[in-house]
Amino acid sequence: MPSTNTFDVIVIGSGLSGGWAAKEFTEKGLKTLVLERGKEVKHLKDYPTTNKMPWEFPHRNELTQEIKDANPVISKCYAFREDAMHFFVKDAEHPYVQEKPFDWIRGYQTGGKSLMWARQVQRWSAYDFEGPARDGFAVDWPIRYKDVAPWYSYVEKFAGISGNRDNLAILPDGEFLPPLEMSCVENYFSDFVKKNYSDRHVVYARCAHLTVPQKIHLEQGRAQCQNRNLCQRGCPFGGYFSSNSVTLPWAEKTGNLTMISDSVVHSIIYDEKLGKATGVRVIDAKTMKATEYFAKVIFLNAAALNSNLILLNSISSRFPNGLGNDSGTLGKYVAFHNYRSRVSGKYDGYLDKTTDGRSPTSGYIPRFRNVEKQETDFLRGYAAGFSAGRGSHTNTDGFGETLKNNLGKSELGPWYVGSHMMGETIPKESNYVTLDKEKKDAWGMPLLSISVDYDTNDDKMVIDFQEQLVDMFEKAGFYDIETSDSKQPPGLDIHEMGGVRMGHDPKTSMLNKWNQMHHCKNVFVTDGSCMTSTSTQNPSLTYMAFTARAADYAMGELKKGNI
Repeated sequence: MPSTNTFDVIVIGSGLSGGWAAKEFTEKGLKTLVLERGKEVKHLKDYPTTNKMPWEFPHRNELTQEIKDANPVISKCYAFREDAMHFFVKDAEHPYVQEKPFDWIRGYQTGGKSLMWARQVQRWSAYDFEGPARDGFAVDWPIRYKDVAPWYSYVEKFAGISGNRDNLAILPDGEFLPPLEMSCVENYFSDFVKKNYSDRHVVYARCAHLTVPQKIHLEQGRAQCQNRNLCQRGCPFGGYFSSNSVTLPWAEKTGNLTMISDSVVHSIIYDEKLGKATGVRVIDAKTMKATEYFAKVIFLNAAALNSNLILLNSISSRFPNGLGNDSGTLGKYVAFHNYRSRVSGKYDGYLDKTTDGRSPTSGYIPRFRNVEKQETDFLRGYAAGFSAGRGSHTNTDGFGETLKNNLGKSELGPWYVGSHMMGETIPKESNYVTLDKEKKDAWGMPLLSISVDYDTNDDKMVIDFQEQLVDMFEKAGFYDIETSDSKQPPGLDIHEMGGVRMGHDPKTSMLNKWNQMHHCKNVFVTDGSCMTSTSTQNPSLTYMAFTARAADYAMGELKKGNI
C-alpha cells in the first residue's frame, strides 16, 4: 500500500455534494483526495465564454443543426447552447442504454453540474420527511426535518442564499440574504393568491446568489451577484454558489486537498478480512492506466446514477451484486421530478410598467395538494414556478419606407405569465438502473442501463396541475390561457434520485440515518442516490446539508475508532 496513494478520506466526485465533503474534511485537518472523472476546470481561469458578447458567438449562442443531430439527448437541455456546451457531456462520448427513454444530463469536470445548475434552493419540510410513513409509498425516512434543520442553516450561511422569511410550514425559512425583487405582476399574483386561498402561496423562489455578501463570502473571494443571468458559463464574480468558486478553493487553502482530474472510478475496493472498504480503483481517462488509492473513509458523490453504477460495479465474494447490496435494493426505487406540464397566459394590468434588467429567480408556488390529508386520487403533490414579464413586438407590415419605419419601432405587448410544475414521483422497484451485461464504455466499464418511466399517478398529477393553475389564472384575470404536456422522457428535470436509499431497515435500504452503508460502515453516500423519496422541492440544498451532517458524523466515528 504505497504511502503516496494513501489518504484519510477519498471523495468520489467534485460536484455540489463532493465539494462539501472536501471542505468539511480538509477543514478539520484530514488529508483528502477528490477524484473527478472529467477535466480540470479552475475558477476564473477556465470560463472561456463568461464575458463574451452575443455577436462573439458564431451562431449568436444558438446550436447548429449538425450539433443537434449529433446530440439528440443533451441538446434538449435548456442550458446546452454555444456559451456552455463545453461543460456538458456529449451524447456520443459517454453512451448509456435506454431500456425506456431517459434523457441523462451530465457534466464531467471539476464542479460537475454545480457550474450549470439552476441554483434554486428550497428546504424540505417536516411534511416531506414524514411523507412515506404517512402515505406508505416508500420506506420511512430514518430522519426528520429537525435532524437536518441545523445543517440547512450551516450550509446556507456559507453558500449564501437569497430569500424571504415566509413563515410557511410547508416551506421552512432559512438563513437568508436579502431577496431580489419580483416583478409587479408576480407580486400582484402573490397578493391575489394570499387573499383568495388559505392553503396556497406564491413566494420568492430562494436562490443561491449573493445579494449582499457577508464577511464569510468576502473571505471566499466572492462578490455580489451582478444579475447577468449568464451563470451556466461560470461566474467570474463568484456571485452564485458552485464547487469551483466556493468549497473546492476553500478546501485547497487548507493544504489538505489533493485533487486528481480525468480519474474514472472503476469500483470501491472491499477487504473481506477487515470487513470494510480500503480504497478505490481508478482508470486514467487519458492513458487508461489503472491505479488504486486507499483511505479510512470513502464518500461517494459521483451524482445519483453514476454512484449507482460504481456500487453495482464494486463486486466481491462478499458482495456479488454490488457493494453493500444485501438488501437487493441497489439500483432500484429510482425517482425524479415530473416537469412535463406548463400553463401560460397574458395579463393586461400594469401596462404603465415593464421589467428592467435581469433576475436569476422568480416566483415559487409550494406544494398545496395532499399536505395535511389525502384529498385527491393521486399520491403526494407538486410545486410550481411562476414568472411574469413583458415582451415587445415589431410591426412587420408594409413595404419599402413603411416597412423600414415599422421595423425601427418596437411596442410593448401585454404581460405574459407562466407556470411549470415540479411533481413528486413515487419510488418504485420497477424504476431501476442496472449494468449492461455486454456493452462497455471506452474505459472498460459496463454501460449503465436505465429503465425509468412515468405512471398513472404522474398523469393524474399533470391533469390536476393544469386544472388548478388554470382556475387560479382565470380568477386572477389572466387570459389566453394555454396548457401543455410535453410528454418529455424522465431525465430533463436533472433531479434523478434514489437507488442507494436511506432507511431504518438494512433489509429494505442501503444507508442508515447518517448516510452510512448498513453493511460497509466506512462508505458514505450523500448525493442524490441516497434519497428515499423526492419531495417537490429542488433537491441540491438537501444534498449539501446531508453531506455536511454525514461528514461531521464520520469524523466523530473516526476519532472513536469505529470506522
